[in-house]
Amino acid sequence: MWCFLRGMAFVPFLLVIWSSAAVIISYVVAVLSGHVNPFLPYISDTGTVPPESGIFGFMINFSAFLGTATIYMRYKILEKQNETSYLSTPVLNLVSLVLGLVGCIGMGIVANFQELTMPVVHDGGALLAFVCGVMYILLQSVISYKSCPQWNSLATCHTRMAISVVSCAAVLPMIACASLISITKLKWNPKEKDYVYHLVSAICEWTAAFGFIFYFLTFIQDFQSVTLRISIETNGDI
Repeated sequence: MWCFLRGMAFVPFLLVIWSSAAVIISYVVAVLSGHVNPFLPYISDTGTVPPESGIFGFMINFSAFLGTATIYMRYKILEKQNETSYLSTPVLNLVSLVLGLVGCIGMGIVANFQELTMPVVHDGGALLAFVCGVMYILLQSVISYKSCPQWNSLATCHTRMAISVVSCAAVLPMIACASLISITKLKWNPKEKDYVYHLVSAICEWTAAFGFIFYFLTFIQDFQSVTLRISIETNGDI
């Protein structure tokens, strides 16, 4: 039952719980404060105005840290698996690591640069997070199939690929529709120009974001057999 307490499984589990809480809490505070409309605001809209901007920034920064830890540990797990059975090329694993880390940097940019104060920087960070994120999970899904059935079940591989495909299918129209929007605002009226583009891109953004979040749930079983040891060595007199 408490499978997330075994080994290092608590790391991806905490990432999922914390990241979900980050967007949900920011959304609730933003709606209750009257800063955004309840129906499908952008995720970034819910972290633009105080007090929710502080909550959003703090929680997404920590999510980026947890994401970095999870992605690096996943890289080391695959590296260790390849020592005993050559299942995927080290280059594929390394490229996946770089994409994942760049995506986490994008998350940090989104958290620290609000869309109304520095829109170009914010949008650039969001683009990095979503594009690198979807490429990361697609590569991880390919690697999972290569390591099946020794290290992953076929059901896990299918689940990962399904989430990857849905996320990828969401990111492409999200970027396309967002690029067609001529104004940046927090509250939208259905009769306004570009509202349809906003609606489609917002739906896709929420879909992709939770696709990334739930993808890391599939790492829990892999992390159960992982332990972390810290070794300190000193040379000479202290």
